[in-house]
Amino acid sequence: MEEIDFILDSTEESMNGSLAHLEKEFTNIRAGKASPAMIGGVFVDYYGSATPIAQVANVNVPDARTITIAPWEKNMLHAIEKAIMVANIGFNPMNNGDQIIINVPPLTEERRRDLVKQAKSEAEDAKIGIRNARQEANKEIKKLEKDGLSEDVCKNAEDDVQTLTNTYIKKIDDLLSLKEAEIMKV
Repeated sequence: MEEIDFILDSTEESMNGSLAHLEKEFTNIRAGKASPAMIGGVFVDYYGSATPIAQVANVNVPDARTITIAPWEKNMLHAIEKAIMVANIGFNPMNNGDQIIINVPPLTEERRRDLVKQAKSEAEDAKIGIRNARQEANKEIKKLEKDGLSEDVCKNAEDDVQTLTNTYIKKIDDLLSLKEAEIMKV
């Protein structure tokens, strides 16, 4: 029974990881409001190494449509501006000599639909991660059954794994519907 508990715990941990990854990906999908997370994936060349912008500058959101980036070193202004352009995230940075200002444009209907598609794709990837965890757990349970564990115990364990899977798939669907509503809200 200890082995079964271990399999269930590691499966749940793996499923939690998929869910956490999905939540992180959803923060990168913008929904019209400015957020420092929007440029979280942009890396700037800082003395030869790729460094996240947040580690070389202060990133602020003074209002719902603006992001300001104030580098700690003035010579980083152009490098940060270039990194944002190269990242191709749909922003046009403006350099005023002291900081970089990004005006977040309102989303068009077409762009909103694209973002919903992207969110659905991320959710599907998370579901695949959940199903892979289920498959792995069932494989381990079958292995234990071959090693002499009773059929009833194995069947119950497989049912538990399926219950876990259904729970996490439902959580993903709930997260997706929330994100869709957030994206489509004008």
